[in-house]
Amino acid sequence: MDRYPPIADHGLVGDLQTAALVSSQGVVDWFAAPRFDSPSIFAALLDHDGGGHFRIAPEHPDLTCKQLYYPDTAILVTRFMSPDGVGEVVDFMPPDRTRTPTDRHQLIRLVRAVRGTVEFSLECRPRFDYGRAEHRLDVDESGARFHAPGTEAFLQATFPLEADGYDVRGTVRLDAGQSAGAVFTVCAPGGSPPDPLTVGGVHDQLTEVTRFWHAWLRQSRYRGRWPELVHRSVITLKLLTYAPTGALVAAATMGLPEQVGGERNWDYRFTWIRDGSLSVRAMLDLGFVEEATAFLHWLVERLHEREGKEGEPLQTMYRIDGSPDLPEESLEHFEGYRGSAPVRIGNGAADQLQLDIYGEAVYALAQGREIEQQATYAGWKTFCGTLDWLADHWDRPDEGIWETRGGRQDFTYSRVMCWAAFDHGLALAEHWRKPADIDKWRAARDAVFKQVMDRGWSEKEGAFIQHYGSDVLDASLLLMPRVGFLGSRDPLWLSTLDAMDRKLVSDSLVYRYDPAASPDGLRGSEGTFSLCTFLYVDALARAGRLEQARYTFEKMQTYANHVGLFSEEIGPSGEQLGNFPQAFTHLALIMAAGTLDDALDAEHGR
Repeated sequence: MDRYPPIADHGLVGDLQTAALVSSQGVVDWFAAPRFDSPSIFAALLDHDGGGHFRIAPEHPDLTCKQLYYPDTAILVTRFMSPDGVGEVVDFMPPDRTRTPTDRHQLIRLVRAVRGTVEFSLECRPRFDYGRAEHRLDVDESGARFHAPGTEAFLQATFPLEADGYDVRGTVRLDAGQSAGAVFTVCAPGGSPPDPLTVGGVHDQLTEVTRFWHAWLRQSRYRGRWPELVHRSVITLKLLTYAPTGALVAAATMGLPEQVGGERNWDYRFTWIRDGSLSVRAMLDLGFVEEATAFLHWLVERLHEREGKEGEPLQTMYRIDGSPDLPEESLEHFEGYRGSAPVRIGNGAADQLQLDIYGEAVYALAQGREIEQQATYAGWKTFCGTLDWLADHWDRPDEGIWETRGGRQDFTYSRVMCWAAFDHGLALAEHWRKPADIDKWRAARDAVFKQVMDRGWSEKEGAFIQHYGSDVLDASLLLMPRVGFLGSRDPLWLSTLDAMDRKLVSDSLVYRYDPAASPDGLRGSEGTFSLCTFLYVDALARAGRLEQARYTFEKMQTYANHVGLFSEEIGPSGEQLGNFPQAFTHLALIMAAGTLDDALDAEHGR
């Protein structure tokens, strides 16, 4: 077996406070607890030997492995087929229903034989604190207990376990129709042991978790052409949302490379203002009002925290509890996925200036009109203060949406989203009849618009460009018609779309920009951005290019992994690259599907 499976060779399970990746070989090779952004316990995906893993699988040399989700759930089934029989491992985590942060989390693994006879082996090799902390082990008839600094973990099984050094192993032989179970429970030091484990108890928990996901998904009002694709995406967004605060993490993982062997390896287990804000629209489109409202409350809290203080009203990203502290460091002892070092924790981009986030934030807050989230007077004052600040500070170079580390530029997309902030702010002031410095906002909005039209256009390319003074195209501008900066069939926009077709699109896949033409301060190259492909579909549909939009959308589905998940990028050979699964890609998929559905319905007179 390859030391490092393909990034796409995984399914995701979670409990709405943290999540784990399970490979199609039955290996949990990524799991951090008690939160998404906590130190890892299993991280073999980033260091095969030192990261830790939890494997349950048959040992048969002639084995075929498959994965699928229980329909309409986040319950993952890994199937093993051999000449002796067919077995399954069913992985799930009981979802948080309290919205209260807890240090106690369970990864449940139901093992069963469905045909013939199957012998499963278990290996549990935790490596706490990113593999930096040693642990003690106690094993008795009730199971195993791992003691590490700041963390304890229990491993229970309905079959015998034994120590293997400081790790644990076991085997179980099952005939068709028989089941066994193993549960890994993480808690704070001194935590009470879990209740005794029984096979019946595991089955009961499986039934309860199935009911939870079915009940939750019944809220969906999506009735379009791609229900399985859209519903898998919204379940994934739910799995990537920290229930106690409503904050959406950008991805479940850290350190997975944008180019194997390269240095573009970032920690994505945080909440970007941009990603979370755009998720509000995606969730509302599908009818998930509770999730949209929770993120809006989290966003407003961030604005309140900075009120009356010096500096920017918002940071680019935060921890899921709202903390602004994300110091970046490298784990030098981890070799990285297939040698892709450095492996970073934290994210230095949190300190960058990215002015576009104000447009996305106001765009999200504007959705509050649909869910009757009218601002309190105190909240409105904070909102006005933010736009007043932006009116004084929008005309500055920044690092831009792609978090470049090659110096600040006058990024066109940042200006477009500043325009969107003022435009939506003016609409909200009118809608809610609230006091605001309307003249200041309108003057700023018009000044931004004029500047973009004067300086953001390239006659050479016949297109809007990445930043002033360049001729580089940038896929972020695919959002221009969605936010209303230009009409979707404006000649200038159609010309820009044509230029992107020529320069950024490769067999329906879309690059963010050309790093060779616009150096971003990092070595190496990258793949096409899956997010950008879905933005491209959205823009094509809005422009009336429906045949092209639909074909692109259908082609993009062939790049999903075997259970419908997308990472950040697609490499030259169609492989998935970057952190996995990526929330931004899945929310863009939802938006593109909705736009394309509506356009196709309109074309057919529905």
